[in-house]
Amino acid sequence: MYSLLRPLLFALDAENAHRFTLEALRIINHVQAPIDVLREFLRLGFTAPTPVGCARSVMGIDFPNPVGLAAGLDKNGEYIDALAALGFGFIELGTVTPRPQPGNPRPRMFRLPAAQAVINRLGFNNDGVDRLVENVRRADYKGVLGINIGKNFDTPLERAADDYIACLRKVYPVASYVTVNISSPNTENLRQLQAAGELDGLLAALTVERRALAVAHGKRVPLAVKIAPDLDRAQIGAIAGQLRKHAIDAAIATNTTVARDGLAGQPHAQEAGGLSGAPLTGRATAVIRELAQALGGAVPVIGAGGIMSGADARTKIAVGASLVQLYTGLVYRGPALVGECIAALCESQMKPQINADKRG
Repeated sequence: MYSLLRPLLFALDAENAHRFTLEALRIINHVQAPIDVLREFLRLGFTAPTPVGCARSVMGIDFPNPVGLAAGLDKNGEYIDALAALGFGFIELGTVTPRPQPGNPRPRMFRLPAAQAVINRLGFNNDGVDRLVENVRRADYKGVLGINIGKNFDTPLERAADDYIACLRKVYPVASYVTVNISSPNTENLRQLQAAGELDGLLAALTVERRALAVAHGKRVPLAVKIAPDLDRAQIGAIAGQLRKHAIDAAIATNTTVARDGLAGQPHAQEAGGLSGAPLTGRATAVIRELAQALGGAVPVIGAGGIMSGADARTKIAVGASLVQLYTGLVYRGPALVGECIAALCESQMKPQINADKRG
C-alpha cells in the first residue's frame, strides 16, 4: 500500500510530506464504527502481527518487542496513538526544549532518493516541553515512551545543563525513559557536549537531579544518552567511560552524520545538516560495535542509523545493540518496515552480546 502512496508523498516538500503522513495516520487511527473493519484492513496493509517471544528487558523496562521509533518523527507528542498502532515496541518523542522554538529556516529537509537518504537541518523545532507533556497526558498510549530532551539554540553551552534539567523535571512524571540528546549537528556547538569534560559535568548534574526526582515521584526513570556517528575510537572510549562512571542506563547510537561519503554529484548532497538513511548504515553499525565493546556489558546500546530492512536490524543486534530504532527507513519503506524488523529479530531469536537488563 505504501508503495502506491510514496510517489504522491515524494511530490511534496519533504517536511510537508512528513506532516501530511502523520495527519493521515491520525485520521486512520481515529476512524470509528461503522467502518472499523476498514480501519483494521488499512492497518493490516501497513504492519504485520508481532511474533511470539519478542519481549526484551532493557534498562529495567519490559519492551513488548525490540523495534522502536526514533526521536524526530513526532517532536511534540501529537501523534502518539497513531504511531503506536503501527506496532512499535516503544516510541521516542522529541527532541523537546524548555521553550518553544521555530528551528532553522525552511527549506530544511531534503530527500536523496537515489541513495535512500534524508538530510535535515530542522534545529530542534518544537512547541516546548510544556506542550509535549500536555499531549502525552492526553494520549491513550500505555506502552513504553521515551522522551528526548535538548537545549534551546540560544542557551549558552556553559548553561546547557540548566536546559536539560528543566526538561528532565517536566517530562519525568510521564516518561518511561529520558534521552539526553548531545549529538544533533543542527544546534550550534551542541556536539561539544560529547567531549569528556563537558559530558562529565552534564551527566553529574543530571544524575543528581534524577536522584531527587526519583525520591519526589517514587520511581526511578532511566536515562539514556544519544551520541553521534562521527566519533573516533578514542572519543567513543571516553564517552563509554563517562556513561559507566555516572551509571547511565543506556546509550543510543547513533544520530545523523555530517559526512557525505559516496554522495558526490547527487542533488542536495551538499546541503548542510545531518544525513540519515542508507549511507549511514555502515558508519552507525561500526560505532555500535565499538561502543558496545568499550562498555563491556555495563550499559546497553540502542541501535539506530540506516536501518532500511530487517537484515539491517539483525546486524545492529549482532554487533551489540539490545534494541533498535527506525526513522528514515520509514520514509522509503513505509510502516511495513516495522513488522519486517520485528519478524526478523524475533524469528532469529538473536541475543544481544551485552547484559540488556542493566538497572544501575
